[in-house]
Amino acid sequence: MTQSTKTTDALARAAREAAEFGRENVKAVTQSAQLWFQGAQDLGRQALAFTEQFNAQAIIDAKALTGAKSLKEAAELQTRFVRSAFERAASEGPRLQQAAFQATERALAPLAGRAKAAVAQAARPIGA
Repeated sequence: MTQSTKTTDALARAAREAAEFGRENVKAVTQSAQLWFQGAQDLGRQALAFTEQFNAQAIIDAKALTGAKSLKEAAELQTRFVRSAFERAASEGPRLQQAAFQATERALAPLAGRAKAAVAQAARPIGA
C-alpha cells in the first residue's frame, strides 16, 4: 500500500468519524431539548397545582373571615391566614427550585456526554 493510499484512507476514515460525531451531536441536542421541555412542562404543572391549592385555601379563608363575629376575631383569622399562606409558599419554593435544578441536570446530561466525547476525540491522533 502506497503512502498516498494510506493518507487517503486515513482522511476518509477521519471524515466518516467526523460525520458520525456530528450526527451524535445533533442527537444529543435534540434529546437535551426534549428533556428540557418535558422538565419545563412538569415544573409548570407543579406550579399550577400549588397555585390552585393556594387559591382554594384563600377562598376557604375568605369565607371563614366573613363569618367573624368581631373585628378582633377577624384580625386573628387574617393573621393566621397570612402566616399559613407564607409558610406554604416558603415550603413550596425550595421544592420547586430543587425540581428545576433536577430538570436542568437531566436536560444537560446528553450535552455533557457529547462534551466528554469531544475531549476524548480531540485527544486522539488524527487517523488513529
